[in-house]
Amino acid sequence: MIAKTKEFLTEVKAELGKVTWPTRKETVSTTWVVVAIVLLISIYLGVCDVVLAKLMRIILG
Repeated sequence: MIAKTKEFLTEVKAELGKVTWPTRKETVSTTWVVVAIVLLISIYLGVCDVVLAKLMRIILG
């Protein structure tokens, strides 16, 4: 069991060495893209919520 665990961890370390990690610049730029998209979608959903709420008030009186 211990030998298998040690072998597994050795293989994990080897595989992590093969990973191409993003640079700091890439990470920052993609983070800003995600933040911008989240803001746009939240504004869109907020507008939809307000419009639908007003529509329901008009329909239900």
